[in-house]
Amino acid sequence: MLGLGSYTFRWSIGHKGLLPPEPLTHLDLIGIAAEHGLGLVQFADNIPVDTLDAAGLAMLRAEADAKGVSIEIGTQAFDADQVGRYLGIAKMLDAELLRVALDAPDAAVPVPELATAFRDLLPQARAAGVRIAIENHFNYPSPRLVALLEEIDDPSVGVCLDVANSICAGEWPAETVARLAPHTINLHLKDYDILPDPYGVGFAIEGVPLGQGRTDCRAVLEALPRDREVNVILEHWLPRRDDMAAARAAEHDWLRQGVAHARGTLGL
Repeated sequence: MLGLGSYTFRWSIGHKGLLPPEPLTHLDLIGIAAEHGLGLVQFADNIPVDTLDAAGLAMLRAEADAKGVSIEIGTQAFDADQVGRYLGIAKMLDAELLRVALDAPDAAVPVPELATAFRDLLPQARAAGVRIAIENHFNYPSPRLVALLEEIDDPSVGVCLDVANSICAGEWPAETVARLAPHTINLHLKDYDILPDPYGVGFAIEGVPLGQGRTDCRAVLEALPRDREVNVILEHWLPRRDDMAAARAAEHDWLRQGVAHARGTLGL
């Protein structure tokens, strides 16, 4: 299933104190997904679902059901209490997947210790009917993530594969995809380009609309396991620049382009 990730609207939701006059809400994202014919919204940590009370969660689920949109939810960094709380919220939202993004502090935790903490939550996850997808984030290298999965050794835990995040960890995307694809149960699909500095002082990696950069989308999709359904979540790294209004408008435009490429070129 093709879905919308909340980080598609980083600037329209608000990020690190940069808040728009009227931030997009959880319900807005459901409506946007439906407008584009997308069957799924993944709410990540930039628009956390644990800020909603019981009535708000019920309203969100009702709106999603009415528009035929499924929900996935996500957190940033591993915290056992928070993950446990999110598993309860997932059940309330009928969300079948919880994405947990690991980063530098998690990489400092010994793999056996972190694996034990995940395993302790598995009975609750099974009771809620939720799979846990661990994302390869900026500072959690793929080999360490594979070691963690092998230590957990449970089919209800897999990878949320982001095709570009691990560049920050010193991996090229083809390497990351080859290593993590066999474990993948969720995919973050985005595109990027590498732009030389005009004065020859290094280069910058910047997001571009899907299909206009260096991500080999077909190769990524072909690498995914054939024995399980993997939802594809559209994201992007749209630069903020100096014009927030233009950036927020561009987020909608980039989504339109991304959906068109995913549907028309990739056949998703």
